[in-house]
Amino acid sequence: MALTLAALAAERPLGLRVRAAEAALDRAIGWVHPTELTDPQAFLEGGELLLTTGLALDETTSPAYIRRLVDAGVAGLGFGVGLSHESIPKSLVDTAEEVGLPVLEVPRKTPFIAITRAVSRAVAADEYASLVRTGKGQQELTRTAVGKGGPGGVVRKLAKLVDGWVLLLDSSGAVTEASPSARPFADELQDDFARLRAGTLVTVAGDYEVVLQTLDTRARGVLAVGTREPLDAAGQHIVNTAVSLLSLALEQNREHSGALRRLRSGLCDLLAAGQGELATRTMKSLWGGVPEAPWSVLAVAGPASARRSLADALDAEMAGERVFFGESGAFVLAFGDVERVARQASRIGGLHAGLSEPVSTVDFPAGLRQAKQAAEAAKAERSPLVRFAEHAGRGFLEIVDSQAAQAFSDSLLAPLRLHDETGRGELVASLTCWLEHHGHWDLASARLGVHRHTLRNRMRKVAELTGRDLDSPGVRAEFWLALQVSGG
Repeated sequence: MALTLAALAAERPLGLRVRAAEAALDRAIGWVHPTELTDPQAFLEGGELLLTTGLALDETTSPAYIRRLVDAGVAGLGFGVGLSHESIPKSLVDTAEEVGLPVLEVPRKTPFIAITRAVSRAVAADEYASLVRTGKGQQELTRTAVGKGGPGGVVRKLAKLVDGWVLLLDSSGAVTEASPSARPFADELQDDFARLRAGTLVTVAGDYEVVLQTLDTRARGVLAVGTREPLDAAGQHIVNTAVSLLSLALEQNREHSGALRRLRSGLCDLLAAGQGELATRTMKSLWGGVPEAPWSVLAVAGPASARRSLADALDAEMAGERVFFGESGAFVLAFGDVERVARQASRIGGLHAGLSEPVSTVDFPAGLRQAKQAAEAAKAERSPLVRFAEHAGRGFLEIVDSQAAQAFSDSLLAPLRLHDETGRGELVASLTCWLEHHGHWDLASARLGVHRHTLRNRMRKVAELTGRDLDSPGVRAEFWLALQVSGG
C-alpha cells in the first residue's frame, strides 16, 4: 500500500507537524519533488508531495501559489521553516485549509533528503509487494488454467485475487462463466458490451468500477471484472494474465470443438453412404453409445451463420446415447432424441427443419433424403418444421380430385369414427400415431401413453371394422391418405 501523508507525518524522527487540512491526510504520496518555483505546474504529474522553503513566497503571493498547486493535483505541501521563513505564512495556511490541501511543517533540523528517502523506501516496498502479489496471482491463475478448473476455474480464481466479481461473456453478450454473485450484473453491462469493439472499456455497475476487456480470440469474447476500488497496478497485471490464459484456453476449446464437429459430420457422411456398421461402431468407441434405432432423422436448413449458431448451441448438449448431430452440406443433421434439437433450432431465426419417418441404421440414406426434402418444403413454406409423412401426403393429394378424395376418406374411416363415438376406444388417433411411427409398436404406444398390447388390440379392431389388412403397405398408404384428407 502506498505511503500516505498521515503515515509520513507519524514518523517521529522527521519531526513533521500538520498545519492545514488534517482531514485530507489519507492521500497517497506518489513521489517527492523539491522546488522553489512559484508556479511548478509544468513539472508535476499529480500526486506529489511538494517541498519548498518558500524563498519567493510571502503573505501576498502565498494564496495564489496554493491554488496553483491544487490545480496541479499535488498530494500535499511540505514547508521548510528556519531558513527564508521562521514560520509558514498565515495566508498560505489559511488558503490551504480552505481548499483542502494538507500542509506539513518541516523543521530546520530535518533535511528534505530525509523525507525523500522515507518516501522512496515506502515506494520501493510498495512496488516490491505489488510485484510479489502479481507473481503469486499469475502462478495461481496458471495452475488453475492448466489443471481441471478450465475457464470457469480461472474466472472464479481471478474474482478472489482482485476481491471482486468476474464475468466471461461470449460474442452475443451471454454469460459463459461467472464467479459467485456476478450474473446479476450481466444485464447492466449489455450497452457497454455493444459499444466495445476491441481493447478495454472502464464503466460502472452499481457500486463497482468495471473493466471490460476483449479476449484475443477469433470468436469475440469479453472479460468483465468488477471491483469496489479501481484496480491497482498488481490487479491490472493479474487481469491481463487472466485475459491471456482465457484467450488461449478458449481458442484451444474452439479447435477441439471444431475437430469433434468435423468428426461427427464425417460419421454422418458414412451413414449416408450406407456404412452404418462402421459409423455406429466408431460412435460407440468415442461417445460410449449411440441413439437407439429406429431413428427419426432431422435436417435443418438455413443461412450458414444460423446453422453455426445451432451447432454451437448443440455442442454443449450432446449425449451420445440420446442424440447425435453433424453437418452435411447446407444442412445440420440430427437423429435420436431430435425433439430438443428442433426446439433449439426454433429459437434461432432463419432455420427450417424437416423430419423423416423412423428408419433403421441400414435405411439411414432414405431417411436422410426424406429429412432434406421436408426441410426444403419447410423453407419454401417458411415453416419451422415439416414432417416428411405430411409433406409426401400433401404432394400426392395435389394431383387427386378433392371431392373424390374426401368421399374415399369418409367411406374408409366411417366405421372407425362410429366406433370412437361410442366411447369404446380411440381408433382414429391410434391409427394415425401408429402410421406416423412407421408401424413401430413401442414408439407409437409410448407416444400414445398406452401399453403396446393395447395398441395391437386397437389395430386388430381397425382391420376387423374396415376389412383391410394393415400388414399390406398399400393398405397403410390408403389409410394415411384418408387421414390426411380428413385432417387426421
